[in-house]
Amino acid sequence: MTALPGRGPLLTLDTLVRMRRGPDGAQAPEPPRRLTVPDGMTAPLGCDAVSAPARFGPLLMPRLPRVGCVYADGTRWWWLVPSDSDYALEWPAPAHYATGALLPDSVHRPRLVHRPDGTLPYTPPIPLYLALCRLVGTTPTWSRAIIA
Repeated sequence: MTALPGRGPLLTLDTLVRMRRGPDGAQAPEPPRRLTVPDGMTAPLGCDAVSAPARFGPLLMPRLPRVGCVYADGTRWWWLVPSDSDYALEWPAPAHYATGALLPDSVHRPRLVHRPDGTLPYTPPIPLYLALCRLVGTTPTWSRAIIA
């Protein structure tokens, strides 16, 4: 690596390629993939995502008062929700809550299957939570008896 007078080191293409590799020369892991907000939409509350098995997708859609952006990858459907929609909620299995709308490594890039009118990409999290609980036969966490 050479340096320019009065500036830092000059990065060459070879240097950049080496930086992408780990210390043992192996390819560095790919950064996590994230569900993206479609062009023309804004996410002022940040974005997380909730996924459910694909068989639940068509059953959940009509139960929701508003449906935001929904993505599907063949095995799961993903709903964008505002950040921190997991606060004080235990999302029922087999749902998966993805902070930052980060996708697990095993997931193929989902395609957008529903885009709402307007500029907000969110599905309201409480109706989504209640609909998921109902479909899987789970009592919402705030309704469970408190054991002292």
